[in-house]
Amino acid sequence: MEKVRDVIIACDFGSAEQALEFLDRFAAEERKPFVKIGMELYYAAGNEIVRELKRRGHKIFLDLKLHDIPNTVRKAMKVLSALDVDMVNVHASGTREMMAAALEGLTREDGTRPLLIAVTQLTSTSQQAMNEQLRVEGDINDVIAHYARNAREAGLDGVVCSPLEAGLVKEACGPDFMTVTPGIRFADSAADDQVRITTPARAREIGSDFIVVGRPITAAADPVAAWRRCVADFCG
Repeated sequence: MEKVRDVIIACDFGSAEQALEFLDRFAAEERKPFVKIGMELYYAAGNEIVRELKRRGHKIFLDLKLHDIPNTVRKAMKVLSALDVDMVNVHASGTREMMAAALEGLTREDGTRPLLIAVTQLTSTSQQAMNEQLRVEGDINDVIAHYARNAREAGLDGVVCSPLEAGLVKEACGPDFMTVTPGIRFADSAADDQVRITTPARAREIGSDFIVVGRPITAAADPVAAWRRCVADFCG
């Protein structure tokens, strides 16, 4: 998949029916939105929801955040590679060896594969929580940059980070290393459970390649208008 700036809608629904009903609102759009299928929807609806959204013309970020021993992750990624999704992820804290195994499992016999990215620190994680609860020492920005460098060395395409760290990831890993950033809110939206957040326009300025937007679109009175607003603000 060509690396271009885009908005990814987080379809965090508890059933296939809810997800499809929501996406039916976009049926008249010439370009179907890029969507994220996370754990909630995937565990509820399985591979069939992935196949159905591909049939409908959506690009898919399958957000399952694999984190296990390298051999298990390698085998799991081999299964996921058959789903024809566009992007998948792992936790960078699983080590360079695990990330390299994920890349190996994801790569098909013909050499093709989805984009593979690694989660650095969740956008709900604060500096204090990282230090005190996770017992990861140091400044959160330094940790994120270190995890990003590990992902790059393992051969991954980029990382998931908050938009506030997109610029420092680019500095640490180069301008072509991809940043996928949740934690996006409109200036007039509630922060909900996110800690490290910013607006779509600011995320573009900082250096995000993709933004992942959930409730500001899915909970909007007019989700299509909210998505268009995001695209206008972020993609120009």
